[in-house]
Amino acid sequence: MLKEERQAYIIKQINLHNKVLSSDLSVQLAVSEDTIRRDLNELAESGKILKVYGGALSKSFHYPFQQNEVYAKDAKKIIVQKTMNLLQNGMVLLAGGGTTMIEWARSVPDNIECTVFTVSPLVGLELTERAGVEVILIGGQLSKNSHINTGALTINLLADIKVDLCIMGTNGLSYDAGVTESDWEVVQVKKAMLKSAQKTAIISIGEKLESVQKMKICGLNAVNYLITDLDPKDPQLTRYAEAVQVL
Repeated sequence: MLKEERQAYIIKQINLHNKVLSSDLSVQLAVSEDTIRRDLNELAESGKILKVYGGALSKSFHYPFQQNEVYAKDAKKIIVQKTMNLLQNGMVLLAGGGTTMIEWARSVPDNIECTVFTVSPLVGLELTERAGVEVILIGGQLSKNSHINTGALTINLLADIKVDLCIMGTNGLSYDAGVTESDWEVVQVKKAMLKSAQKTAIISIGEKLESVQKMKICGLNAVNYLITDLDPKDPQLTRYAEAVQVL
């Protein structure tokens, strides 16, 4: 594989999953970690990614208020509009974090009246602009990588609430492996979010289909809705429709 092809692959993985590890990329691309480190350094110097110890981060994820940096923005807007169809006045919602959820918060209609619990300060800030939305931030230790609150306090607070609908994104989504993540602390928070909700909607751009991260959150049978930018009748979603309602 040429360097340009290798670096294009690295950028796509970072944009899809927000964070990559040099060790994982080394295995996936069958090259040394030194080669990966040089690639990451070059990409960081050109301003395409954010280099961190052991890997790299997505600029799209870590600068969500810079509109030109949001990856697959058009696809995420489609997802947001589909998700709005689930909202009803008087609902109690639980919102996760991430760039798609921030787009969702920006798009909540001004005339909707609901209560939203969220583990994401960024999502919470956007929702406070809606007069009819009562925002309750679930506290905890703010993760520098995921930008959501994590830890024992967050999980304990989630255990004390019961919501109508939980809406959250995912790092990996596969028919066989289910909903997966790469961060142990985030996995624990998302499991607690699932337990707090009567129904759950997983939102994901179509590019993430059949991607698997190292840690499992749940199987598809634990999810009520799968919302992507694809047409629900798209062949890529045929198997998923057997296990979950696809929107």
